[in-house]
Amino acid sequence: MKHAFTVLDLLNLDLEDHNDLGLRCIGGRVGLTREITIPDLNRPGLGLSGFFDEFGAERIQIFGRGECAYMDKLANEGVTQSLRQLFENHIPCAIFSHDLDPSSDLLAIAEETGTPLLQTSLPTSELTGRLLRALGTVFSRRVTSHGVFVEVFGIGIFITGDSGVGKSEAALELIHRGHRLVADDSVEIRNVSGNVLLGSGANKALGHHMEIRGLGIINITHLFGVGAIRESKQIQLVVELENWDSDKVYDRIGADEKTTDILGIKVPYLLVPVKPGRNIPIIIETAAMNERLKKMGYFSAKEFNHSVMKWLETENARKIYQQKKDMLQALQDKLREEASGDDSQMEME
Repeated sequence: MKHAFTVLDLLNLDLEDHNDLGLRCIGGRVGLTREITIPDLNRPGLGLSGFFDEFGAERIQIFGRGECAYMDKLANEGVTQSLRQLFENHIPCAIFSHDLDPSSDLLAIAEETGTPLLQTSLPTSELTGRLLRALGTVFSRRVTSHGVFVEVFGIGIFITGDSGVGKSEAALELIHRGHRLVADDSVEIRNVSGNVLLGSGANKALGHHMEIRGLGIINITHLFGVGAIRESKQIQLVVELENWDSDKVYDRIGADEKTTDILGIKVPYLLVPVKPGRNIPIIIETAAMNERLKKMGYFSAKEFNHSVMKWLETENARKIYQQKKDMLQALQDKLREEASGDDSQMEME
């Protein structure tokens, strides 16, 4: 069962600097356990004027300079009915941008209704953008999959396969070559914005540890430094490792683009057979570079196929031309022979 996301969880979100919300609670603390059920926001302009038809009460309410100026006007006129009605709609919380302070009347209403009041120094537009990104991540569809997730030449590669096939060993060699580990064994994959798969470690307590058979648990951060890890990355390629099957025909050209479906998103997919003598890390590195070339518009396999077809067409054309030339020459020779025979007959007569 999915854990409910509350206003307190919103306050405790651990976000990077460029996504930090900078939120703090300034009133209505008793309501911090209220649930946020949808990743949408609302500017309550019409609600402040007393119009509540189709009011988005289930959304987080954003108060900017315009809303605060209007609330000050209502307070000066002694009109607080619309404010009270707005907060009695059981909204999740109200956030004030620009470090704006709510009036004493509003603070009193928030305490009475148990509605959390939050404050941030961010401008309203910046707050809206960061908040929507944060809520989009929190409410995104997600699944936990078994595999190893690494970043190779800037490409997020999710390595899958049966247990013991060599996923962690291949990833360890890639890390030794200067690439980065995102997660080992258990990877949480989220569908962000409907078209991006974001992968990260499913268990934050385990951190960036790896299990290597015969060696045990190792800490990648301590062994290779912080430059060898990252917290999350977009999944751009899935590589499945499987033990070599001599009865199976493996793709040797790669002209057909194969994909796999994860949370409704198609991701490029490669099946790599494993057997003694095959250098899997080099194959994965080459796959990453080839994927970057594809994103730049160059598809090696298709280009090779096009060149071969062009060569075959040229060869066929050359053969057809030579055949026609030979036929024409034969015809000319025959005509000369017939003409020569006619001349000889005339001389005899």
